Amino acid sequence: MKQIISEVIFKTNGEGFINITSQVNEWISSNKIDTGILVVSCKHTSCSLTINENADPRVLKDLSAYMKAIVPEKGFSSINLKEEWQEYLHSEEGLDDMPAHIKTMLTCSSLSLSIIKSKLVLGTWQGIYLWEHRYSKNSRHLNLHAIGETI
Repeated sequence: MKQIISEVIFKTNGEGFINITSQVNEWISSNKIDTGILVVSCKHTSCSLTINENADPRVLKDLSAYMKAIVPEKGFSSINLKEEWQEYLHSEEGLDDMPAHIKTMLTCSSLSLSIIKSKLVLGTWQGIYLWEHRYSKNSRHLNLHAIGETI
């Protein structure tokens, strides 16, 4: 049994999804991991990780549109509409910053996946995505921690 820990950096082009499945599988292969468990952790509070469909790009567009609908940019009012509009208190880093934190809280900052025969165990139509919630380009640091048998 062996443990391998690395940090991988992904450049984003602003808000949207980056399919990182092939890069993670390349990392597994280059580290000669045959069977085990991989934990992928995002080291940021304004982007997240998700496993979702990788066949139809309209799925990602719908996910993004839905998230924008439930997380307004400038503030919020209660779901029961009995409270007045509340602007976000945290706004020093731009209009997209507090909504990005909320989107991250509603999604995942880490994923645990099985590795078999040097590949991630995913469904036919599944991919791993880094979901950037900020409007600007960013460098996003992910921690990859594998525990398993090597070749």
